Amino acid sequence: MTTLDELRGDPNALAAHYTEFGVADRILLTGHSHQAWPDVAREGLLEAFADAAEEVDTKWDRAFAKADEMRAGFRTLLGDPHGGIALGASTHDLVIRFLSAMDLPRRPRLVTTDGEFHTLRRQLGRLAEEGVEVVRVPASPVSTLAERVAAEVTEDTAAVLVSAVLFETSRLVPGLAHLADVCLSKSVNLVVDAYHALGAVPFALHDLGLTNAWVLGGGYKYLQLGEGNCFLRMPAHAQELRPVVTGWYAEFGALADERRSGQTAYASGSDRFAGATYDPTSHYRGARVFRFFAEQGLTPEFLREVSRHQVGFLAEGFDKLGLPEDVITRDRETPLDRLGGFLSLKCADAGALQAALAERGVRTDSRGPYLRFGPAPYLSDSQLDSALRILGEIVG
Repeated sequence: MTTLDELRGDPNALAAHYTEFGVADRILLTGHSHQAWPDVAREGLLEAFADAAEEVDTKWDRAFAKADEMRAGFRTLLGDPHGGIALGASTHDLVIRFLSAMDLPRRPRLVTTDGEFHTLRRQLGRLAEEGVEVVRVPASPVSTLAERVAAEVTEDTAAVLVSAVLFETSRLVPGLAHLADVCLSKSVNLVVDAYHALGAVPFALHDLGLTNAWVLGGGYKYLQLGEGNCFLRMPAHAQELRPVVTGWYAEFGALADERRSGQTAYASGSDRFAGATYDPTSHYRGARVFRFFAEQGLTPEFLREVSRHQVGFLAEGFDKLGLPEDVITRDRETPLDRLGGFLSLKCADAGALQAALAERGVRTDSRGPYLRFGPAPYLSDSQLDSALRILGEIVG
C-alpha cells in the first residue's frame, strides 16, 4: 500500500500510474476541478468498446453490471451499504429529476445558500423567475450557516439544498446534522451536495448524522472517474416519490399492480429516478478507476491524510512568501482542518493571476475573486513548492 512519505517524495510514488496525463512533468493544481485519470482508465474505455463490438445491442447486461459497480463504489464512500443510488450524466440531470418530484404547488419554497455551485445557482435562479420562492441564505459566516439555513425551514418548504464544502472557499460547512434533524421534523427534503467532499473529506453518512438526507455528488473531481459519473443518494423515507421528469428506465421492474390505467408506473426505490438510454462508457472507465483506488489503498481516510498534508503545505508556503494582502491573501481565521481539498486565495485579480501561472506551467483555476490551488495525490511536495515559488515571482 502507498504511504504518505512515498507521495511526498520526488518522484511521487503514484505518478508512475498517470503517465498519459504526464503528472510528473507538469504542475496540475486543478485537482478540485478535474484530476488526472490513472492509466488504467484506458482499460475501461477499451473494454466498453470491446463489449459493444462483441455484443452489439445485447451489451446492456454487461453495461448494467458496470453501473452496479459504480453504485457500490459510491455506497462505500458514503458508508451506506444498502442505500438507494440513482446515476446520471451530471448533477444537473439528477437535480432536475429530484425537483420534479417535489410538491411545489403545495410547498412552493426552496431554501439554499448564496455559496452553491452553478448547478444549483442557475437552476434555482430560473425557477425563482417562474414564481418559485427561493431563499438564499448568505454563506458567510460559515460557522453559523447550517443554523441560519435551519431557521428558514418552514412548513411550506419543499426542499433545502446546501453544500458540504463551499466550492469557492474550500470551507467545510459544520452543523449539517442539526439541519437534517430540523428538516426531518418538518418533513422537508434535505439535499447535501458532497461533490467537493468525496475523495478529499470522508463522508460516512451515519457518522455525519445525514442518514435521512439526499446526497448529490460525482466523480469528475477528486475521485478521478471522469465525466458522466454522477449520483443521487435517496433516503429511506422517500421511496414513493414520483418524479415528473422521468425516463423509460424508471419503469424497469415496476410491479404489475403498480401499472394502473392512466397512471405512469415507476420501479421501486432509487430506480424511480433513472433516466433513459445513455452512453455506458463512463461507467466502464469509472469502475476501473474505483478498482485502482482499492488496489492502491486510496481509502477516504488516507486521501484525507494526503489532502490535509498538501493543503497545509501550500498554506504554510504561501504565508512564507509574505505577499501583499491587497493583491493576494488567504483566510487565516479558519483552521486548516476545516478546509476541503484545495487552498483558496482571495485576489485583486484572480483571473489574471491564473493566466500568468498557466504561462509559467502551473495550472490552477479561479472563481470570482478566488484563485484555487487544488493538489492531488500524484503531486510531490517539490511540485507544490515550485508552484508557490512561481506564484511569488509573478506577484513580486
